[in-house]
Amino acid sequence: MIEKAIEILKSAKSLFTLTGAGISAESGIPTFRGADGLWKNYSATDLATPQAFRKNPKMVWEWYHWRQGIISKAEPNPAHYALVALEKKMERFLLLTQNVDNLHRRAGSKNILELHGNIFRTRCLACGEIADYEKPPKPANSTLPKCTCGGLLRPDVIWFGEAIPQNIWQNSLDFLSQADAALICGTSGTVWPAAAIPEIAQHSDTKIIEINLEPTPVSSIVDVSIQDKAGEILPKIVAALSQ
Repeated sequence: MIEKAIEILKSAKSLFTLTGAGISAESGIPTFRGADGLWKNYSATDLATPQAFRKNPKMVWEWYHWRQGIISKAEPNPAHYALVALEKKMERFLLLTQNVDNLHRRAGSKNILELHGNIFRTRCLACGEIADYEKPPKPANSTLPKCTCGGLLRPDVIWFGEAIPQNIWQNSLDFLSQADAALICGTSGTVWPAAAIPEIAQHSDTKIIEINLEPTPVSSIVDVSIQDKAGEILPKIVAALSQ
């Protein structure tokens, strides 16, 4: 399977890549749906919905600050760096990630679209301004993070019940329709709309490579399905492509 993946990528000039929580898990960041996932002790409806934020913004911010603390201690792993190397080898490359942890950027990836936002950005509910920050805006006592305009800040992530940014999704589909190959790493294939990517790629006659710890609902339709850690498989592929 690895050799077949290498053959596909050797002949590809444009590569679409989709990543999910599995890649972040290899850096020690808990997934939401695994046995040790973040939802094990917390209800999504209590913490990751617009309704929850309206009801208790301080509790939601405290939870996000806790998550930011975990993520801040994590480092990009070999899978992240291998994707940086793949980007440099391709004439055209796009990385669509479902992760909000910023590890792809920290590793050095350039052409990235963040489908679910970024936990290290804030968005103002009043003026809509989006801003990056180095340190999480931790609420002090009862004070909530505020924008310079005075509006309340929220994490710039997509919550349950919210629509993904249409421009990001459309740009992804436009690139995918012209891509020679699609690489899908560390995603369960159950979170929509990203779960539709393999089928869309199949209709475009794009060769599809899947790398995940276990089979997914789309494993049967991809050209190559490898059940292993992306951090172990991707560096081997990159090394072979460099020979």
